[in-house]
Amino acid sequence: MKGIGEVSEALHLYHPEGFVVRSETQRLMLVATACLVAAFLVAPIPALGADAPMCLDCHDTDVDAFAESVHGFAECLDCHVGADSEDHPEVGTRADCTGCHEGEVEQHQLSVHGRMEASGRLPGNGGCGSCHGDIHSLLLHEDPASATNPLRIADTCGSCHSDPDLAADLGIHLVQPIEAYSESVHSRAVQRGVKAATCSECHGTHDIQPAARADSRVHADKIPQTCGKCHGSVTAVFNESVHGRAVAHGLEDAPTCTDCHGEHRILEPKRGDSTVYPTNLPKMTCGRCHGDLALSDKFGMEEDKVPAYEDSYHGLASRSGNVVVANCASCHGVHDILPSTDEKSHTFPDNLDETCGQCHPGAGERFAIGAVHVLPDEPEHAAVYWVRKIYLWLIFFTIGGMLLHNALDFYRKLRHPLPRPSEQVEDAVERMSLAGRINHAMLLVSFIILVHTGFALKYPEAWWACPLPFLKGFCELRGLIHRIAAVVMILASVMHVIHLMVDRRARTLMKGMIPGLSDLRDLKGKFDYFLGRTTHPPKAEWFSYPEKMEYGGVLWGTLVMAVTGFILWFENVSLHWLPSWAIDVATTVHFYEAILATLSIAVWHFYHVIFDPAVYPMDSAWLTGESPPVRNLERHQPELPDDEDHPHAPAHPA
Repeated sequence: MKGIGEVSEALHLYHPEGFVVRSETQRLMLVATACLVAAFLVAPIPALGADAPMCLDCHDTDVDAFAESVHGFAECLDCHVGADSEDHPEVGTRADCTGCHEGEVEQHQLSVHGRMEASGRLPGNGGCGSCHGDIHSLLLHEDPASATNPLRIADTCGSCHSDPDLAADLGIHLVQPIEAYSESVHSRAVQRGVKAATCSECHGTHDIQPAARADSRVHADKIPQTCGKCHGSVTAVFNESVHGRAVAHGLEDAPTCTDCHGEHRILEPKRGDSTVYPTNLPKMTCGRCHGDLALSDKFGMEEDKVPAYEDSYHGLASRSGNVVVANCASCHGVHDILPSTDEKSHTFPDNLDETCGQCHPGAGERFAIGAVHVLPDEPEHAAVYWVRKIYLWLIFFTIGGMLLHNALDFYRKLRHPLPRPSEQVEDAVERMSLAGRINHAMLLVSFIILVHTGFALKYPEAWWACPLPFLKGFCELRGLIHRIAAVVMILASVMHVIHLMVDRRARTLMKGMIPGLSDLRDLKGKFDYFLGRTTHPPKAEWFSYPEKMEYGGVLWGTLVMAVTGFILWFENVSLHWLPSWAIDVATTVHFYEAILATLSIAVWHFYHVIFDPAVYPMDSAWLTGESPPVRNLERHQPELPDDEDHPHAPAHPA
């Protein structure tokens, strides 16, 4: 027990009044107590350092959380420099990270956040904890629970950048960047645990600068470099393109990655709401610059390229939702776009065979590639230009003449109504047989569908172009529906021809459709009636000139629309035999013939069947086979061959 005795003696010596130890047991208890007190005084509070007891008297700190944090090794005064000064209780001491993170602190002070913090414009207490969180529970960046971990950094930045009031106060003009990023391909990849772009990956960490500053990582000329950290091969190709070279030369209007793909809401090309989705490229992406008159004038670009594409066969299909038809990128490339004069360009004359051959095998060998991006009203495209001019004048005079004729007829009959016989004329010939009415019904239905779907394909953005938008995929079927209706109309025409071939009386009636001099006499007599020179209209043949005009128009229109329609439907077969400009001519003819046919039916046919005062509210021949009595009084009865099997001869389907 020698050691215990020495301790006892030491304690006795240092005690001012001395110790009186009565027994060995008392001496042992005294030594044990002294050891425990000494151990408590010597050992630091776990993870808070020797100065912790003093700090914990006032500051309620989670000791266990601090011990688990990245700063668990530090003393309080390592971060809270000067906290042991006499005036600390009055002024407080914020943590100073400079001691360990001098470089990061200097970067932050020079950043947009540091400058705003120095000016007192940032909310809260500011400091590193604004982004990193409470320094007493700070975690490593790699920890999923860390505020700066890729999984959480968008929320961290969003604590300020998703606050509309704060954004307005600080002059942040970008609308909901965090919400946009959360929908992006990058955010979804991060959530799956894949390394992808985050806020700090693109904007930086401590050295964040506004995009307008040249030293910002998201400044226009720095964006390719920033995106290139992950997309190196794509960036290398882009840097050699016409756009990349313009960016490298400092042209502020030159497009970079974000101009085409978006900034925060970057989506996969296969998504329909992506800016680089095939049908969005012409207008939403490429058209933003190439359809801008100011930029076109500034850089000497032709401003009509985008409208010309949209009016072309490819453009109409793209606007209708076709994702496989050629778009801007199909011909010009994606990241490797070069001027057409560059030998490496996809649109260099010697390379067009390969470029167009992606969709049209043998292009350049089987057909001549003509003018592209040319509007139909430009003389440069001579064939299309003159076809369009001719059709416009034809439509003007034809429809104008019809309107004048019908207006005079309507006015005359309204002022001096024709007498309406109370009974049908005896032995009147049936106007339309059952076969004719069925044929007419096929034409009626197919024509209406063709008109709607055809103009919907030409103007797909119009409100009436997709009448059933709630039916998923319906609008994408317009092209198929249009072609089915075209086949039905052609089938009706074939049935009409067969009908004439097998029915003798039908052939006899159809001979009356052949125009003759009598039609000119009837036309003159009709105008005499319009002008009041006669009291009654002339009594015409069984088929009058209005019906002959319409029947001829149906035959001509069906033929023209069928031929041009098949050229457009089977374009590869057509291009095997025809030059490429023939497709453009077929497109123009198909469109303007459709306008002529639609207006003719609306102005001419509907007037004589519905709005003519002599038959209003409707000539029911297409339903019952018989016209109103007044209509039969206007015509001579036809002479038909005797045929007991055909007491009523069928008329034309139109």
